[in-house]
Amino acid sequence: MIRTIDLRGTRPNREELLALIPRNSLDVQTASSIAAELISDVCERGVLALQEQAFNLDGVSGHNIRVPQEHIDQAVAELSSQLRSSLEETISRVRLGSQAQVPSQTSTVIAPGATIIQRWQPVERVGLYVPGGKAVYPSSVIMNVVPAQVAGVTSIALASPPQAQYDGRVHPTILAAAGLLGISEVYAMGGAGAVGAFAFGVPDLGLIPVNVVTGPGNIYVAAAKRLVRGTVGIDSEAGPTEILIIADSSANPAFVAADLISQAEHDEMASAVLVTDSEVFAAATAQEISRQAPLTKHAERVETSLNGNQSALVIVDDLDIAVDFSNAYAPEHLEIHTSNAHQLVSSIKNAGAIFVGDFTPVSLGDYSAGSNHVLPTAGQALFSSGLGAYTFLRPQQIVEYTKDALSSVAEGIRSLSDDEDLPAHGDAVDIRFEQEDN
Repeated sequence: MIRTIDLRGTRPNREELLALIPRNSLDVQTASSIAAELISDVCERGVLALQEQAFNLDGVSGHNIRVPQEHIDQAVAELSSQLRSSLEETISRVRLGSQAQVPSQTSTVIAPGATIIQRWQPVERVGLYVPGGKAVYPSSVIMNVVPAQVAGVTSIALASPPQAQYDGRVHPTILAAAGLLGISEVYAMGGAGAVGAFAFGVPDLGLIPVNVVTGPGNIYVAAAKRLVRGTVGIDSEAGPTEILIIADSSANPAFVAADLISQAEHDEMASAVLVTDSEVFAAATAQEISRQAPLTKHAERVETSLNGNQSALVIVDDLDIAVDFSNAYAPEHLEIHTSNAHQLVSSIKNAGAIFVGDFTPVSLGDYSAGSNHVLPTAGQALFSSGLGAYTFLRPQQIVEYTKDALSSVAEGIRSLSDDEDLPAHGDAVDIRFEQEDN
């Protein structure tokens, strides 16, 4: 079901590892032209474009793009007690995890009378995207909204695709999660068009442009976020999910197989990779995958994902190479199932989130760990982080010098400004002391 890549007897360097990494054949750049057309259409035709895209992509028409408050209230009222309790528990845990991400204001005395205050200011308005394709993600509502609220964002808009089975409404559990969090500005729109609507606004819908767009989605959502970056901030290009597991012979093959399958369940383009130094363990995991995968609800989707070029069982000579492989891959989710797991963590440089030990599956992070499940994919963890309160914060420096403190550096400023042929910079300092001399 899943292919094997045998790297034993080799010690690939970073460049060679990058060539060996299993990846989807369709990347964000390939999808950019389609995403650009959808965004441009929304910019030019507004509501008409969103309605047409909903019909073509989601099979719905005549729906409310701006979700009425009564739909949100109804969704909350109709939640089962068990599901409401689960959502509220996740909200509580993610809120605790997010609060730890807000830096405290600091004040640094550079010299007597010279002070710099470092503070963190939230952006004013954000657009949060929640996918609604093959699965329903109320958990993503929580992962987007809670960090924004913790950061202090005052204007929050949410978008999720309209659902044909609910007469064009956003899925009721997504609406309920928004309602539990006090979000009233919700739009039934999806894909690249929704990202464009957030970034540029839709005047005939009363949708004001946002400052930051966040949230996971398909390859076209990821492409759209790349295209609007610069007009707005984004978290990262969170496209089709991926999991990489480093395991040795001490690991449980049933657990590892289940975790690979759990992420393959998301999408046919999902990536599931095991890197191990044990041929026996790789074989045992493959056997477990063959046993478990046909029993899961979305067996066909799982099979497609695991059979794809993006998934593999990789056998290496030792765990040092396994770590090198993982750092080159920069996985969205990294699980470590080894006897020296805590030691290995210190060698991991690139990963969206790291899950350590037999009882810390990615599924935990998807729902109830308190961590955030909106994470960079497709190697973006080389330079991007997962979504958090910090995504919505901007560091600002507040500088204050007294006259004596400025005087102590005036000569240096004059020297530097003259050297850079910007003498007016030095003049702006000198004038503050010339009046005193006269």
